[in-house]
Amino acid sequence: MPIYEYQCDACGLIFEARQKFSDEPLSQCQKCGGSVQKLISQSAFTLKGGGWYQQGYSSSSKPAACSSGSPAASCGGCPKAASNG
Repeated sequence: MPIYEYQCDACGLIFEARQKFSDEPLSQCQKCGGSVQKLISQSAFTLKGGGWYQQGYSSSSKPAACSSGSPAASCGGCPKAASNG
């Protein structure tokens, strides 16, 4: 369940409330009973494990450059071009 932050309009208290997505937003301060506003808070985002970065953007996955020095169109018979392509 997400944690939402609220601020009281009357006393200025900032507090957190753990609520379901389907719950109605709070309307009263837990300290003074005044009206509250939901604050926009920073969220946490974490990628764990090997994931997309190691599989898609690792520097070790780059194909070897053709050593013949000729344009790519003329590398059709090159063993490196055949294995990379």
